[in-house]
Amino acid sequence: MAEKAKKLNTEAYKGVRDFFPLDMAIEKGIFGIWRNVAERYGYEEYGASVLESAELYRAKSGEEIINEQTYTFTDRGDREVTLRPEMTPTVARMVAARRRELIFPLRWYSIPNLFRYENPQRGRVREHWQLNVDIFGVNSMSAEIEVINMAYDIMHAYGLKDTDFEIRLNNRKLMNYITSDVFALDEAAAQRLSKLIDKKDKLKPEAFELGATELLGDRAQRFLTLLNSQNFEEFTTRLPQTKEEHVGLKEIRNVMAGLENLGITNTRFDQTLMRGFDYYTGIVFEVYDLNPVNRRSVFGGGRYDDLLALFGNDKVSGVGFGAGDVIARDIMETYSTLPKADVTTEITICVIGEQNIPFAMDMAQTLREKGTHVSIDLSGKKLGDEISNTDKRGIPKVIVIGDEEVKTGKIKVKNLKTGEESDVSL
Repeated sequence: MAEKAKKLNTEAYKGVRDFFPLDMAIEKGIFGIWRNVAERYGYEEYGASVLESAELYRAKSGEEIINEQTYTFTDRGDREVTLRPEMTPTVARMVAARRRELIFPLRWYSIPNLFRYENPQRGRVREHWQLNVDIFGVNSMSAEIEVINMAYDIMHAYGLKDTDFEIRLNNRKLMNYITSDVFALDEAAAQRLSKLIDKKDKLKPEAFELGATELLGDRAQRFLTLLNSQNFEEFTTRLPQTKEEHVGLKEIRNVMAGLENLGITNTRFDQTLMRGFDYYTGIVFEVYDLNPVNRRSVFGGGRYDDLLALFGNDKVSGVGFGAGDVIARDIMETYSTLPKADVTTEITICVIGEQNIPFAMDMAQTLREKGTHVSIDLSGKKLGDEISNTDKRGIPKVIVIGDEEVKTGKIKVKNLKTGEESDVSL
């Protein structure tokens, strides 16, 4: 007796999502918000394969991301390949490849799907889609001001007000100055302290203090006093007073002033904001939803001026950010602003009798050629059920084709919302 076939699981792979039509409508709505804002600012859409050489991430981020956070495998040509976990290295590779042909500054955006071997939780999955926005070839702080302004506009497009979110700013130049110059740490110790700062909000105060003491010894208390400053001015007064203000402080002031000039005042300095140890070189920022349901980063980005050097090219300044679809949906659910599913079908043709299907198909094709969105009910169900199902799908109009309609060519279009009928001739 043949062995009974094993029943396959209907669940999606852990950490990824199926998009049923309603989910897909919401996803398209989110993408529509992103495209609309990006293109209002003059950004052009680009794309690339989901497959990248693992060497790209190893060179940028080291072995940890390859070994622990990515889907990496060896293909049949014995090449090590990674499903991209982020888009910035890819766009840097693309810009480096055409460096001499491109017209700078570049304003590019993309909506790639990205893969990370994460522990799935609210707001974090193993595959997601992300808006990536980058501007290349602008050395001034105008680039930071522009992309943060875009992020601000997207938050408003999600349906939030200024009081619902805040934009947090820091500067890697400033933090590098603190770890390397103020506390005289070598590169390895400075990176460990940076990673400790990045985890501050996730650690208990005593655990954070212990970590700081292990790295700084008797200088730990001075460091904790600096890091626990309540605002930007308090933080700056606790730094060593030199003849000239540090460039990192100046850049933060300039960006805040530029944003305020645009009417954006929900910004604050956050000395614990570290981001991207591997490539950010200046201003870094994150946008936070203040609702306790979603109290987490919505956008994150900053300046990276050294990334193209990985490819042997001259330095090209870059500023950009990423915004994920999962947290976008969570936020709009929280604020009841989710995009509504638009029904694209305008008319359903219900058919009485199989013999009349060819007539209905011919009619539908004529309407489609005129630009009308038409579906045909081929279920063979009773007419009442066909009309009822059309109404449940939200399709506004119905045409019934039976023997009489085929014979006379006289057609009635019924509006299911109002009940009104109108006669039309083929």
